[in-house]
Amino acid sequence: MNYRLIALDVDGTLLNDNYEVTGQTVETLRKAHEAGARIVLCTGRGPANAIPVLERLGLTGVLITHNGAATVETPGPKLLHQFGFEVQELAGLIRYCREQQVHFDVNTALDMFVEKVGQREAAMYEKYMVSPERVEDVLSMTVPLVKLTMFGSEEEMDAVERDLARISLPPSVHALRSGVHFVDVMSKEVSKGRALQALAAQWDIASEQIVAMGNYYNDIDMIRFAGLGIAMDNSPEAVKEAADAVTLSNNDDGVHEALRRYVLPSEELRA
Repeated sequence: MNYRLIALDVDGTLLNDNYEVTGQTVETLRKAHEAGARIVLCTGRGPANAIPVLERLGLTGVLITHNGAATVETPGPKLLHQFGFEVQELAGLIRYCREQQVHFDVNTALDMFVEKVGQREAAMYEKYMVSPERVEDVLSMTVPLVKLTMFGSEEEMDAVERDLARISLPPSVHALRSGVHFVDVMSKEVSKGRALQALAAQWDIASEQIVAMGNYYNDIDMIRFAGLGIAMDNSPEAVKEAADAVTLSNNDDGVHEALRRYVLPSEELRA
């Protein structure tokens, strides 16, 4: 097999819209793993709700989480690397969220914290299999953070993106639309592509030996870095344009189809 590392986004890519990974995709990924490829999940999720997805595949190993802000290894999880910042750097943004009633959570490498949770937010957290810890005032936290995430309707997040220009984020961080309903703020150094590049260098794997699959704007740089970058059919056009190939949607076993078509030798599929 020509590829030694398969980097997979989770939501909208590996998982279908019911937040499931099908048995067919699990079987194909296991065959790729048995053929010698490392499977690395590259997700905006934190370790708490990304590791169960890896376990569903019957695998252990390394995960790139928080859009590249924290790299962890299982079992454990063991924190390998993080890009942290102090919560006070986002004091202006947090005041904006409070004033505009934009829901937000803050994340350390391994845990999530919120000031309040409404019905809509509780349903979202349940769907994503995460249980945030409640704190009175996130600005009183002293541990390094790796990500702040804002959540709302598509229209609300569109408005947040427009407002970010006047909020004056510090130059040490940047904002990224990581999903229709999410805007993430992380260290300026953070991206899935950079984290994947660092991991590949550590493992002595050339970019030509990497397949990366994703479906949203936060996946573009890892898709471009990989020797074979694949966009899901449910991706926005900008993501498809950045890719070398487009596979079926996340609801049509697109990961399985891409591995079958581009990665696995035919004899592996018959095994």
